[in-house]
Amino acid sequence: MTLRPLGWSGIVRLGLVQSAIGAMVMLATSLLNRVMVVEYALPAALPAGLVAWHYAVQVSRPVWGHGSDRGARRTPWIVLGMATLATGVVGSIGALALLAAHSAWGVIGAVFAFSMIGAGVGAAGTSLLALLATRVAPQRRAAAASITWIMMIVGIVVTAGVAGALIDPFSLPRLARVVTGVVATAFVVAMLGVWGVEGRPPAPVPAVDDADRPGFGAALRTMMADDDARRFTLFVFLSMFAYSMQELILEPFAGLLFGFTPGQSTQLGGVLHAGVLGGMILVGVGGSVVGKRTVESMQVWIVGGCAASALMLVGLILAARMGPGWPLTANIAALGLANGVFAVSAIGAMMGLAGADGGHREGIRMGVWGAAQAIAFALGGLMGAIGLDLGRALIGSTSRTFMIVFAVQALLFVVAASLALRRPVRGAQPMPSAA
Repeated sequence: MTLRPLGWSGIVRLGLVQSAIGAMVMLATSLLNRVMVVEYALPAALPAGLVAWHYAVQVSRPVWGHGSDRGARRTPWIVLGMATLATGVVGSIGALALLAAHSAWGVIGAVFAFSMIGAGVGAAGTSLLALLATRVAPQRRAAAASITWIMMIVGIVVTAGVAGALIDPFSLPRLARVVTGVVATAFVVAMLGVWGVEGRPPAPVPAVDDADRPGFGAALRTMMADDDARRFTLFVFLSMFAYSMQELILEPFAGLLFGFTPGQSTQLGGVLHAGVLGGMILVGVGGSVVGKRTVESMQVWIVGGCAASALMLVGLILAARMGPGWPLTANIAALGLANGVFAVSAIGAMMGLAGADGGHREGIRMGVWGAAQAIAFALGGLMGAIGLDLGRALIGSTSRTFMIVFAVQALLFVVAASLALRRPVRGAQPMPSAA
């Protein structure tokens, strides 16, 4: 007896877990970053380094994915990961209080908290994607990926709006109360979402000879020997590196050059993610209107999204030059739209490739691509923040420094688009429509 594939309700419930992950991570990587840089005048490299570290911890994603491939259930990995993530986010507030008091223990506490955040995201996120890839029918995998990522963006947007409205007027105790409340709510939502969805494995579970389930090293070598998987891994790394350069500097950009308050800049981050949501919806609707969704058609959307992202970054270069007269909110919304088009197209291709060869390798494939994304986010966010610090120190002009950083980011998006054009993904056959 085998388990029935997940229906749409089950997919949406797992999407709630992704929403909770997005909500918690947004607090640590966006809101706390702004507070450290603007309210406490800490070097931008400090929160950037912490965020980079939490991504570095996620390099172990392939190990967790491979472990869940070999196990009978993925739900315990998700629950443990969410609990670890929640604890890390709340702990980061305590570390912030020590950092504000210029205590060395603040740095130690922050590193430990962000280690937990990275471990939690890796364990929960990789296991969630592997569960989707194994329990969702092949013809629904791309749609399931889009639904869960849209729900993640919704979680980020809602959290940005709520937290932004509640933390003004700013104080550390007020921030602690808001973050704790959001984290507790997100954890409960995740538990309600995952509870009972996976179901019990058929009993008894037959023993599997180790020869039929290769070790981690052998499974990784097998995957990376595939040209399409290797090329897609390279694209994921480069495109996400470009995307992540803006992650830690957009809110300081709004605060330093446009005079936004913490609440206003947090809400501006919500505008960005609302644009991302719109881009994801645009791809879904556009793909349905044009015709059958293929890996090749996803490639067209990927290239268009990368090119449009570069164009919107040119707009931010002009914003840095012109100052408050520039329509910043509209520019950020358009940037988010372009980012969403590129991101959900890449996710659709990723889910289509994850189970391409069968053999219960979805976990390690999603783990490798997740690790590539994590490394790119770690390096991209760190380089963006370090570039900001170095530029302000060497050039002496905040606006010109932002212009240079945004220009580098735009160039990387152009290179990513060129790579996608030159490296088409194998398997342009139509993805079957959902039953």
